[in-house]
Amino acid sequence: MREAPPAEFSSALIACAHRRRSIGDPLYYFTEIGSTNDEALRLAEAGAPEGTTVAAAAQTAGRGRLGRSWHSPAGAGLYVSVVIRDPRVIPLLTLAAGVALAEGMRAATSLPIEIKWPNDLVIEAGLGRRRKLAGILTEASTGREGVQFAVVGFGINLLPAAYPPDVVDRATSIAAELGRPIDAGALLAECLAMLSEWLEALRSGDVRTVLERWTMLSPSATGSRVECDGPEGRLTGVTAGVAPDGALQVRTGGRVEPVRSGVVRWL
Repeated sequence: MREAPPAEFSSALIACAHRRRSIGDPLYYFTEIGSTNDEALRLAEAGAPEGTTVAAAAQTAGRGRLGRSWHSPAGAGLYVSVVIRDPRVIPLLTLAAGVALAEGMRAATSLPIEIKWPNDLVIEAGLGRRRKLAGILTEASTGREGVQFAVVGFGINLLPAAYPPDVVDRATSIAAELGRPIDAGALLAECLAMLSEWLEALRSGDVRTVLERWTMLSPSATGSRVECDGPEGRLTGVTAGVAPDGALQVRTGGRVEPVRSGVVRWL
């Protein structure tokens, strides 16, 4: 059942209302929910306007890219989904959200957050290793006239938790990196404000700036060895940035191949 958001959420969102515009209004808050993306999709189907946001302190059926489950324990994270209706921004929505989330988290924590293609927010852990702090999941609804709307969801690890065995060596939290907890309301407000800013860049047609900033925040997208499992089989090579459509470019065998889906392993 929808609840009143924590006081720190309300005050932080009011303080940055001029920066986030419609993003975050209205806000549906839940102590626990199955999936914020599912609820945002349901609200969008019912006609909810762009900017409608669902936030939760826990998910029982959170999910990530490729249908993977997203560990969402109570009190350890922030889980958010936003309804987007403007067709101009949807093709590069995941990339713009990556930039927004990285910059929002940097502003709220001063941590050197990076993006790892296509949808992870990470922090350097030494010896070329990176630990995951957050992830993004974008889902769209299509009809006879094309994409009707999209929902961009993100989950941020706020506090240390008992992560599943398959991610325990690759995950971390903001509190673990800072050595102290953080104000979740201020973090949410900053991320939504930055999302609004970078969506405005796409609306104005400034795709180049979005791609340039994404590239600056994603050093692993250039010069890193990767192995990709895609529709046409396995591909091994070196990352060579992103294409204008957001595909990861991989240099292999004297050619550059775009990777748009599938599993990417960073070697």
